[in-house]
Amino acid sequence: MNVQTMSAQQLAEASAQAMWSEDRASQWLGMQIDAIAPGRATLSMEVARSMTNGHDSCHGGFIFTLADSAFAFACNSYNQRAVAQMVQITYIAPAYHGDRLTAEAREISRRGRSGIYDIRVSNQKGEHIAEFRGHSRIVKGTLVPETTE
Repeated sequence: MNVQTMSAQQLAEASAQAMWSEDRASQWLGMQIDAIAPGRATLSMEVARSMTNGHDSCHGGFIFTLADSAFAFACNSYNQRAVAQMVQITYIAPAYHGDRLTAEAREISRRGRSGIYDIRVSNQKGEHIAEFRGHSRIVKGTLVPETTE
């Protein structure tokens, strides 16, 4: 299939598949892609015992990584390679071993080479765990070749 004939949704899915095949960090942490659309991505993971800190709650770095991965899949959903330019996270509530965390990324703005994305992290009860904002920057290259099989 030619990328010019793909719908925006097909291109987002193909871009996600191409990224996922090379994303060893997200895979190693047990993340999964729950949904993908142009400018949007939802990823989730279960908090493993090895992800807990000295307070017996999920280490903030793992929550950050889940949100950052959702951000990456959302801002790369147009088959243009995008990287993080600036990010910030606010932790709202702790997560614990066995919790299923979900990061929902949505595009706020996309102009020229820059984008802004908000990512909400919640647990399996729908409780708000963290809020992440990412600024992306388009760089050279694409994820999906011009023609795919």
